[in-house]
Amino acid sequence: MSTNLIGLDTEKTKQLADSLNELLANYQIFYMNVRGYHWNIKGDNFFELHTKFEELYDDLLLKIDEVAERILTLGHRPVHAYSTYMEIASIQEKKNVTDGKTAVGHIVESLAELIRKQRELLSVAGDAEDEGTVALMSDYISQQEKSVWMYRSYLGE
Repeated sequence: MSTNLIGLDTEKTKQLADSLNELLANYQIFYMNVRGYHWNIKGDNFFELHTKFEELYDDLLLKIDEVAERILTLGHRPVHAYSTYMEIASIQEKKNVTDGKTAVGHIVESLAELIRKQRELLSVAGDAEDEGTVALMSDYISQQEKSVWMYRSYLGE
């Protein structure tokens, strides 16, 4: 077995990096969607949602950087072309969303997809004995589960 400089199996880190790149692509699409919601939201809850969406995209931007840096730490390269993000992401681009409830519904769906992907990554990272990725995914999941609850509560679900 060949290991990288941080002591992880190089074959397993390739699989991890591929999964993390897919996660990165989903984060990037989601980030741009939320920026669009922030810019285009209209209606009674404008001020509340405009602020909430800004908080969310600021958090997403931090996570995007952390995921990309984790890929680099594993000895691989993060994808960095929007065309690649569009090819490999499961979260779809949302355009011209102005209704708050619609935007929040899309946010809940996107968070659920990220949580699903991160749970898969937990398993792969655990098999690779990659505690760094396990810790990162665990932190993201616990934060996002609470966010799903809060956004669903806003929707009255």
